[in-house]
Order: sequence, then structure tokens, then C-alpha cells
Amino acid sequence: MTGYRLFFSQFLRRYHTTGAILPSGRHLARALCRYLPTDADGPAKHAGASANGTPSMGPCQILEVGPGTGPATAEIVRRLRGCDRLCLVELNEEFVRYLKERFEREAEFQRAADRCQIVHDRLENLPAETRYDFIVSGLPLNNFTLEDVRQLLGAFERLMKPGGVLSFFEYIAIRRAKAALSPAADRERLRGIGRLLEEFLSGRELKCDSIWLNVPPAYVHHVRLGG
Repeated sequence: MTGYRLFFSQFLRRYHTTGAILPSGRHLARALCRYLPTDADGPAKHAGASANGTPSMGPCQILEVGPGTGPATAEIVRRLRGCDRLCLVELNEEFVRYLKERFEREAEFQRAADRCQIVHDRLENLPAETRYDFIVSGLPLNNFTLEDVRQLLGAFERLMKPGGVLSFFEYIAIRRAKAALSPAADRERLRGIGRLLEEFLSGRELKCDSIWLNVPPAYVHHVRLGG
């Protein structure tokens, strides 16, 4: 409940970057992690199929963007293999503090702590020296300016290894509902974001999950980038 209270308080204070009243539910968190490898995939291999249908692989670099209070992070650390590394990038200092506490006090987080790093910064500021096999994003893209979204999508591509998978979500029908109730300038912004995401997904989307058991319901887009 502490996480829910914190998330709601940040929604009230910083709706633009928090984007929802409640953190992601477990069904949405699991969907965001669909393509991540697990211990069930066995030792490092470069051929064959993993438990989730993706090619088996060796050590992975995983990036979570906008983890908030960590609902998807909890699913990631449960799946994290001994050879994998996780970087969490979070701009909100209250969420950073809460995530650090989870790694200190919760058993599953503690077990993965030596393979995880929390970065208090913007995604766009991450150096390109490290590139990632998987990126999981909880950013509320429909809340941002068109230019912000364009920069974020560019950062995803810059930071992804060739053939890596990006998983991100958007709430079902929220963009359309906002556009119907918003002033003209905001309607145009939302239409622009819609066109930008449609172009970004075209020909690269592996799968789209519809998560109805979430508040509100959401689509999860899985996109293969860079190859």
C-alpha cells in the first residue's frame, strides 16, 4: 500500500510524467516482460527457442525506463538470470528513493541487487556505450510533447542492440478520449503522437497484447529494433 500511496501522490503532483492514478497491475507487468529470457531458457545458447518463443541467448543487458514504484521491476528481477544485468532509469526522485528501499528490504529485489543499477536521470542522457538487448518502458508517451516523444523513440533506437526488443504500453482509447475533450492544440499534439507511433510500429511490431485486467486497460507493443 505504501507504493500505491506514493504513486497516487506523485500523480497528483506530477501528472505530466506519472500519467496514471495507479501503478501497472501484475498482468500488465507480465506482458511487458513477455520477451525477457528466464532461467527456464537454460544456459547460454545462440540457437533454438527460449521459453517465451524468442531465440535463446547468453548474458543480456536489460533497460527499464520509468519504473515508477517498480511493478514491472518486480517481474523483471524474478526473471533475471545470473548472467543478466538490469539498468533502471527514473527521473522522479521520490520513485528513485522508493526503488532503492525495495532493493534493500525485499527478498527478490535483494537477490538481484548486485546485477541492478538505478540511474536518476532522463533516458536521453544515457551514454550510448552500453546498448541493450531488451528495453521495457513505462513512460506515459501520450502526456508528452510531440518533440519529447520523437526524442524518446530516437533514444530507444540509439540504445538498442541490433535485433533487440522494446516493450512499451499505452492505455486503450485514452488518446482518442483525450483528443475528444481537449482544446484544439492538444488534439493536434495527440494526433501527431498517434501518427508518430504508427510510423514507429509499422513493419517492426512483433506482437500487441491487450491487457483488459488493468486499470485502465492497456495495449502492450513489442517492437524489434535495429535489425
